[in-house]
Amino acid sequence: MTGQQALWTPSEAFKAKQPLTHFMAWSAERVGRSFVDYDEFYRWSIDDRATFWSLVWDYCGVLGEKGDVALSDGDEMLKARFFPQAKLNFAENLLAHAGDGDALIFRGENKVSDRWSWSRLTATVSRLQQALAAMGIGEGDRVAAMMPNMPETIALMLAVTSLGAIWSSCSPDFGDQGVLDRFGQIEPKLFIACDGYWYNGKRQDVADKILAVSAKLNVPVLVVPYAGDTPALLGRLPDGRSFDQFIQEFSVKEIEYRRLPFSHPIYILFSSGTTGVPKCIVHSAGGTLLQHLKEHRFHCGLEAGERLFYFTTCGWMMWNWLVSGLTCGATLCLYDGSPFYPDGNVLFDYAASEKFAIFGTSAKYIDAVRKGGLVPKSSHDLASLRLMTSTGSPLSPEGFSFVYEGIKEDIQLASISGGTDIVSCFVLGNPLKPVWRGEIQGPGLGLAVDVWDDDGKPVRGEKGELVCAKAFPSMPVMFWNDPDGAKYRSAYFDRFDNTWCHGDFAEWTEHDGIIIHGRSDATLNPGGVRIGTAEIYNQVEQLDEVVEAICIGQDWEDDVRVILFVRLAPGLMLTEELDKKIKTQIRTGASPRHVPAKIVQVEDIPRTKSGKIVELAVREVVHGRPVKNKEALANPQALDLFANLPELRS
Repeated sequence: MTGQQALWTPSEAFKAKQPLTHFMAWSAERVGRSFVDYDEFYRWSIDDRATFWSLVWDYCGVLGEKGDVALSDGDEMLKARFFPQAKLNFAENLLAHAGDGDALIFRGENKVSDRWSWSRLTATVSRLQQALAAMGIGEGDRVAAMMPNMPETIALMLAVTSLGAIWSSCSPDFGDQGVLDRFGQIEPKLFIACDGYWYNGKRQDVADKILAVSAKLNVPVLVVPYAGDTPALLGRLPDGRSFDQFIQEFSVKEIEYRRLPFSHPIYILFSSGTTGVPKCIVHSAGGTLLQHLKEHRFHCGLEAGERLFYFTTCGWMMWNWLVSGLTCGATLCLYDGSPFYPDGNVLFDYAASEKFAIFGTSAKYIDAVRKGGLVPKSSHDLASLRLMTSTGSPLSPEGFSFVYEGIKEDIQLASISGGTDIVSCFVLGNPLKPVWRGEIQGPGLGLAVDVWDDDGKPVRGEKGELVCAKAFPSMPVMFWNDPDGAKYRSAYFDRFDNTWCHGDFAEWTEHDGIIIHGRSDATLNPGGVRIGTAEIYNQVEQLDEVVEAICIGQDWEDDVRVILFVRLAPGLMLTEELDKKIKTQIRTGASPRHVPAKIVQVEDIPRTKSGKIVELAVREVVHGRPVKNKEALANPQALDLFANLPELRS
């Protein structure tokens, strides 16, 4: 990458107006020192985490009692406690900007649209809080929701967390067993569901699913009208009520926020569950709030009144991240449905009409727009758009280039990476630094991110494990049903002592940026050499013939050989010529070691509900081993395409 030009460089005027710039100067005054640049400020944020996170609290105006101690036992990751004396309420902080402007803007695939003012949102939360309290929901109780990304979902979450109860959600496209694998573990007091939803131009019925899930959970059901027949559904539910029935007897009054310890749980999120029953990851009110405030305000530069959009479902942690934008006074733009119905312009139509400042999406979406031949910068007025973020999988260098060539030239592109485990990002955007092709701009403030080799030593310019060497606020409180913490320790701390090992195969760049080469557990090891799957995808998906690909290592003759499966453009077959073209692309763009031993055409590639391809599940099928939790997949039938393939027997 030496000699390349930055794709985007922030102007001095742009940097001067960034909240991050103001925060750096403000912090310098309070600690009695100067910071010559961002890099020095970042190093200080790690060296003095107690002061740094205390200043984040103060600068962002967190509502609550902070206490006198910002960090105790900070040198031991599993014992560290941030703000152990603090008391706060998550919902109170998200609703601090109540007024008459737009809080939520909603569009559904079936052309339904809605706007919720701050006043409407606050009033609805008030009535919901009273209704929840009346049915006995309070501190520590779980509420589970199978909902679209719509305003009522956010209002319900805020009402639940205002009481000190714990929110957990998934999207309505999960199968009934997938829902039960998650919610059955946490034993909720209330199950919330929509009466239907729209996807790809079709109304999707969920009545039978709701009946099956509610029968097993054996709790009351709250039905939110959206795309179905609520009265008919309620007629089949012995203990069901509609949204309007639930709140009808309660009038609006001041919301009573229950302030609880910093580490009090607010969310239970779930691992993908493709290798077993999903892990129930419990996140704290204080850790989630501070980490999201830092990311929104400083790394994204989010200001009150700006439009924040992320294309996400309620089963992906980016929904939780999006919702926290309310804390900054931003207007959240919500969308539910397919991003390609009726065509690939639907989200850019939305961005142009509502003047998004931030457009968040997935790397797969950007690649699909590119391969679809769309050029939004020519077809849409995106003058207000200043930041585009991408996550879900590593964004290819070609994806970086396309954003500037096809979407907007003067824009900050932030590839971000973290995950459900921390409900936030380890590495993400930085408005004070250039954007380089194929690189994440850098680590998050206050996070001691590094890349280590197998011996636990830091490495530069070579691939290794992404780690965080010091405790941070948004570490999970615990895993549900893990009383001695064994599953939690095993998930993150077995590899290196007193260090969080995230499971990403990563590399520092010469610009102090990060490249994610894929998941460590999916890393290929032909001939004992570690290869990240993203390095292969970056080459293959440049080809117009290849829609998407998935790569695994197959055990073969006491070694591992690389197998590449490709889904081709409609009407194409994997000929000898195309096979050679793909291998040549990989050989010249990556290295001879990356060239697969076999390339196999498949009709579909299995992915999770949030769109991530599942390399481990495919590897299990290829080796004749059972996949433990197919319900976690959006298209589990696709796994059958990889079983007993004659091409892999020779």
